Amino acid sequence: MPDPPKHLLIVDDESALREPIAERLADHGFIVEQAESGELAMQRINDFAFDVLLTDLRLPGIDGRQVLDAALERYPDIVAIVITGYGTVKDAVDAIKQGAADFITKPFQFDALLHVLHSAMEQRRLKSENAYLRSQLEERYRIDGLVGRSGVMRDLFQLLEIVAATSSTVLISGETGTGKELAAKAIHHNSARRSQRFVAINCSAIPETLLEAELFGHVRGAFTGAVATRQGRLEQAHKGTLFLDEVGTMSPALQAKLLRVLQEREFERVGDSHSIKIDVRVIAATHSDLAKMVADGTFREDLYYRLNVIPVTLPPLRERRDDIPILVQHFLQKLSAELGRGPATMSQDAMRRMMAYHWPGNVRQLENVVERALAFSQGRPQVDLQDLAPELRSEPAATGTATGVWFPDDGLDFEGYISGIELSLIKQSLERTHGNKRQAAKLLKLNRTTLIEKLKRLEPREH
Repeated sequence: MPDPPKHLLIVDDESALREPIAERLADHGFIVEQAESGELAMQRINDFAFDVLLTDLRLPGIDGRQVLDAALERYPDIVAIVITGYGTVKDAVDAIKQGAADFITKPFQFDALLHVLHSAMEQRRLKSENAYLRSQLEERYRIDGLVGRSGVMRDLFQLLEIVAATSSTVLISGETGTGKELAAKAIHHNSARRSQRFVAINCSAIPETLLEAELFGHVRGAFTGAVATRQGRLEQAHKGTLFLDEVGTMSPALQAKLLRVLQEREFERVGDSHSIKIDVRVIAATHSDLAKMVADGTFREDLYYRLNVIPVTLPPLRERRDDIPILVQHFLQKLSAELGRGPATMSQDAMRRMMAYHWPGNVRQLENVVERALAFSQGRPQVDLQDLAPELRSEPAATGTATGVWFPDDGLDFEGYISGIELSLIKQSLERTHGNKRQAAKLLKLNRTTLIEKLKRLEPREH
């Protein structure tokens, strides 16, 4: 089976050099994207896992070294080639120490560039295991198990640090698998209560008849089976933090009792009339819309406002796709150590598929996918596309594509509908290739002339 085409990003502010090189590389089977500045290159790198980076070192604004740093940190397996001017070989040597695979000096022949590219890609393939050493994550991109470097995650880390310094009640909202308990632990472990216990209880996992006793404890004889007095989770968390996961599933009666704890800082065990004073910080979490539940009358409004003193919202993974590479590296490192196997990296082809996937199960699903992929890689140093779960190996759906077709009563204009799909695909390919018709045709597996003729037919007034 032939290797898939390599995705290459060329970064150079000289269009007279950049554009012809990009066209000739496309003719040699590369899928090429261009960036005329370091700032634009950073955006491209955040959004896509390129196989190859070809960058000039001297750029206005963000320079090639910063682009190189960002690319290698995010994608340890990327093949980076730097372009230098005459007399700046020292800069190229420094770039190689930084992690570039090779360099080429201006002016150069295209064949020389092609030789450097192919040699570097082969060298990187043979040394993929060593590339793992560059995949170590900097601590500033994580906090107590939460990992990310996107803007929303940096904002979240800052919020968690602020919240940890207070004693206020916190309500953490987010979809299943986004890491709500990790966020609660981060707050606890960075607070003044860190030396005391962090006690967690999942309100949805315990039957309603047992949840009260589990939370408040009970005295001997309080109910059938209560053969001894037992502390509840509230008492166990005294001086520490109590984490109530899926608090929205609590019954109205339990909601009323929890409200009293938050107001009076005291409670009674089940079957007892003696009040116990408590010093505990409560952090609640939910994947439900509690405000809507309040409006529907299924959750107490007064309890909602007691819990929602400081709201924290965790973003779903699909809204921070640029964190996927750093999360993959984190889980590869963690799981490889747990499995007692050698270090592993993720191929760029597999990484692209993971970045295109919609992740309904969020970070928890991502970790499970990485664990499965490691198992299927059978000790190989690189996890490949065939090691991923079937739902990821299948072609990702095109953005915005409908899952079905609505048929009006008087029928569907078949030719017009198909023409609309064709035009949409062509526009998406041209947008992806920044208007380069040759590259757009390659993406659609069409001849360039065929693509141009289709455009003339579909949009005759514009061509």
